[in-house]
Amino acid sequence: MTENAQQQPSAPHTELPTQYAPADVEGPLYERWVERGYFEADAKSEKPPYTIVIPPPNVTGSLHLGHAFQHTLMDALTRRKRMQGYEALWLPGMDHAGIATQNKVEQQLAEEGKSRHDLGREEFVERVWQWKEEYGGKILGQMRRLGDGVAWDRERFTMDEGLSKAVQTIFKKLYDDELIYRAERIINWCPRCLTAISDIEVEYQEDDGELVSIKYGEGEETLVVATTRAETMLGDTAVAVHPDDERYRHLVGRHIKLPLTDRTIPVVADTHVDPEFGTGAVKVTPAHDPNDFAIGRRHGLESITVMDERAVITVHGPFEGLDRFEARSAIVAALRSQGRIVAEKRPYAHSVGHCSRCKTTVEPRLSLQWWVKVGPLAQAAGDAVRDGRVKIHPEDMSKRYFDWVDNMHDWCISRQLWWGHRIPVWYGPEGEVVCVGPDEEPPTGEGWRQDTDVLDTWFSSGLWPFSTLGWPEQTADLRKFYPTDVLLTGHDIIFFWVARMMMFGLYAMDGEVPFKTIALTGLVRDERGKKMSKSFGNVVDPLDWMDKYGSDAVRFTLARGANPGTDVPIGEDWVQASRNFANKIWNATRFALMNGATVEGPLPSPSEMGATDRWILSRLNQTVAEVDALYEDFQFAKLSDALFHFAWDEVFDWYVELSKTTFMAGGEPAKVSGRVLGEVLDVTLRLLHPVVPFVTETLWTTLTGGESVVIAEWPEDSGFRDAGAEQEIRSLQSVITEVRRFRADQGLQPGQRVPARLTLDGTALAPHETAIRQLLRLQPEGDAFSATATLPVAGATVALDLSGTIDVVAERKRLAKDLAAAEKEKAQADAKLGNEAFLAKAPDNVVEKIRARLAKADEDIARIQTQLERLPQA
Repeated sequence: MTENAQQQPSAPHTELPTQYAPADVEGPLYERWVERGYFEADAKSEKPPYTIVIPPPNVTGSLHLGHAFQHTLMDALTRRKRMQGYEALWLPGMDHAGIATQNKVEQQLAEEGKSRHDLGREEFVERVWQWKEEYGGKILGQMRRLGDGVAWDRERFTMDEGLSKAVQTIFKKLYDDELIYRAERIINWCPRCLTAISDIEVEYQEDDGELVSIKYGEGEETLVVATTRAETMLGDTAVAVHPDDERYRHLVGRHIKLPLTDRTIPVVADTHVDPEFGTGAVKVTPAHDPNDFAIGRRHGLESITVMDERAVITVHGPFEGLDRFEARSAIVAALRSQGRIVAEKRPYAHSVGHCSRCKTTVEPRLSLQWWVKVGPLAQAAGDAVRDGRVKIHPEDMSKRYFDWVDNMHDWCISRQLWWGHRIPVWYGPEGEVVCVGPDEEPPTGEGWRQDTDVLDTWFSSGLWPFSTLGWPEQTADLRKFYPTDVLLTGHDIIFFWVARMMMFGLYAMDGEVPFKTIALTGLVRDERGKKMSKSFGNVVDPLDWMDKYGSDAVRFTLARGANPGTDVPIGEDWVQASRNFANKIWNATRFALMNGATVEGPLPSPSEMGATDRWILSRLNQTVAEVDALYEDFQFAKLSDALFHFAWDEVFDWYVELSKTTFMAGGEPAKVSGRVLGEVLDVTLRLLHPVVPFVTETLWTTLTGGESVVIAEWPEDSGFRDAGAEQEIRSLQSVITEVRRFRADQGLQPGQRVPARLTLDGTALAPHETAIRQLLRLQPEGDAFSATATLPVAGATVALDLSGTIDVVAERKRLAKDLAAAEKEKAQADAKLGNEAFLAKAPDNVVEKIRARLAKADEDIARIQTQLERLPQA
């Protein structure tokens, strides 16, 4: 933290505007925080470090609810640690997003009637950098709007000079250690983007296709295979059957005729084939299917590529030059004309992979690519969690992590793009291959050329925890802030990003883990629990909600739904409720300031306080301890809920209300309560600050005169507890709650005054008689007082005279009508639940609804009968 971030107390203010207006407060406050350097981190500091690196959003991206959700939680963690005295670093940055960014610029060029090839590689890459400077990074401004307390002076980009050096360094190291190699393998290929894509960039959906059964062979040596991609049969090099399948044992080792070609192909026996599925025979196309490729490797089969990079058929013959889908129809028609179609099913719904960028159907394709040999790296990544060096939270998510790292396949890292980290390998005229490190000169001379591919974006983002701190140089930042403390991210990318950071971090940093804890969150869904999608029409722009309700309201809503590893449903009504909470905090603090709440001077001793003061301080310290424990367990929903109920229910609804009589009476007790109320608000605002930073900053600085709550000390549990005061106030609350309930049941208006006799002798409630009467609108009993209702509660007795306040006859008539309706509802529910035929046929959810109706009817009957008994006789 910088020197200008030290507290400089000034005189507290005592006035606040009548209403809280987030739009007027949030922007200026955030800029003040940044200008004063509150979010900066100093590697020379003697404070203990606390580090989180932000999962880098795409340079093309905008803030969505998923970002807002995770950023709120990361911000809460770092704000709290900063207040606890840590040198807290939350490091921001962006990912260069290879495919997405290149597509953006190519779309621009297309509008100009050009392609990237018209510009050439160097000019095109320069054009992408220009686009990045002009249009990229929109999300960074939106992060400011949310209140992200990141160290902007340390912002990184996966293509900046330092990170590019890190990429080239680790590539060279992996290559020299024979952990990177080049080979032909099956990859996901996008015929539109013209590049290999990672598994995470493939979206699967149910498509209506066709399932065609085709007869291979002649005479008695025939087999029937079924396929959804008839065009790939041009590249078939075998038919596979299970070795134990008696139907085909006589054909294993023989060759059969491949239709529409002049080739014959062998029948091979392979345990991959399921004899119970279909005909028990499968066509094998090693160049266009990952399972077929594996079968081909086991049996030494030829791999025949039948399509080019645009998915156009390249095999000589009548189908050459056709698009794959055109060829599919033409081939089926040709097979049909030869009598080789045994069956056709249309539509046939099946799962098909699509490019997440352009929605084109992905083509499995044999291609020469660069790969990472992940075996030893994945082993190390798994061991780091097994031996406890890295903890996964929640712990039950560990199984998913192990399922991935223990069964990881080699990783295709090359992409056929121009935007990205170009692979640092040169090829010579005599077949030489040279990998060049960052401080080495590439080979020169006639015939030498650099590999044209770039690295997968996930390759550079896998280095993020240490490359952003200066690696491969041994910087002061790296020594101070590595390993990072927490990686907070969604469980959906545990495979694609988390595991790769673990592998690269352990490898590059000589076995030192990249982070100590992996805190996994769920995904944000709509209020019905449905995935947010443009096609569903339920996508929400968080900025719209921020405009309408304020950033604090959005943050608190997201935090309050954040149970570890569990998806988060969210609706606008919940954001509105959080806005109401911010308003409640504002109004309660405003009232407190108007009534003498202060933080000046020492806190009075317990002997100088009343029970109400001692109760709220006891509860305050318990809340501090509870919130601390929940933060350490990443229980954001529970800690937010604890803070909500303590602030709203106990501080604002009870303590403030109970203290009003004290403030009205004035004198020394009012001064004591004013100091206690100031203390409670001070601590409560500091506890709330990490989740709702803007409203708490305004209120805390007004209350205390401190420079900023951002750099205030985090509250500590003083250990003060007062069980007696807590029991006394619980009794007081019981009396007030019970009488309020009775008044409501009798139809009395909230402000309507009722004569009452309070019998408090022998209880601890005697000192609270004035507060009880004021809160319950109970006036003293007069000479004509006649108790028409008596309520015994918490050892006390409250006698009420309702004569003249309600029409007893009309009220009995109304309640009798309500009772008849409840009894009718009970009878109907009883009848249905007693009907065995109905229970046998009705869905479970219907039966549960009827049981709930019965329970509600029973409650209503009991409540109404009690109300009738309490009514005075007419």
